[in-house]
Amino acid sequence: MKRRLDLVLTLLALLVIWQIAAWFVRRPILPDPLTVLLAFWRELWDDLPLHFSASLWRVIASTALAIATAAPTGLVLGQSRRLNRLFAPLIYLLYPIPKVVFVPLVLLFFGLGDTPKVLIIYLILFFQIVVLVRDQAAAIRPELLLSVRSLGAGRRALFRFVYLPASLPAILTALRQSVGTAVAVLYVAELYATQRGLGYYIYINGSTYFDYPAMYVGILAMSLLGVGLYSGVDTLEKRLCKWK
Repeated sequence: MKRRLDLVLTLLALLVIWQIAAWFVRRPILPDPLTVLLAFWRELWDDLPLHFSASLWRVIASTALAIATAAPTGLVLGQSRRLNRLFAPLIYLLYPIPKVVFVPLVLLFFGLGDTPKVLIIYLILFFQIVVLVRDQAAAIRPELLLSVRSLGAGRRALFRFVYLPASLPAILTALRQSVGTAVAVLYVAELYATQRGLGYYIYINGSTYFDYPAMYVGILAMSLLGVGLYSGVDTLEKRLCKWK
């Protein structure tokens, strides 16, 4: 309850700051909150849902693909010191590189459609999840593994009942940390070779049509997308990691 109250108060404070800034600037490029909210309601009955659903699909598809591939990879590397020594230099070199620099390259290789957008977000999430899950799996206490092995558990049982539950918080933490970056990269990816998505919607309204209220509607929708994904990860953590 207190957390919700804090969120409401923060939102009200942001709206007040926005309104004061609009009064101070007095230019079409910064409309007041009421104008944007009215435009948001208007765009809800136009093509905004199509752009929102396109962006949401790309984020969900890339997230599901990242979890399906990065989580097992991190668990395997965390269990095997030999494999970790083999692949650690590659991860060390690729992990710090801002994945947004690969946008033109991926677009050239994969062309139009959702594939390059999904792939860019996937690259961001993949390395975040691999690194955190690997470190979490490697940090499991040896006595815990020995106690489970003493009960007759094999490698598969250890993976299912020890490594996976212990690494689940790390997976969710990686997702939480990557949401903001993934949405930002989604905006950049949707500037090219597409006519669907919130990134395209923001760009076309702001730079071509000069419809600034609609541009802010797109920014608000993308913000809601990020907040919704972040809240969704929080909800998953509460349900799947009840011991925390």
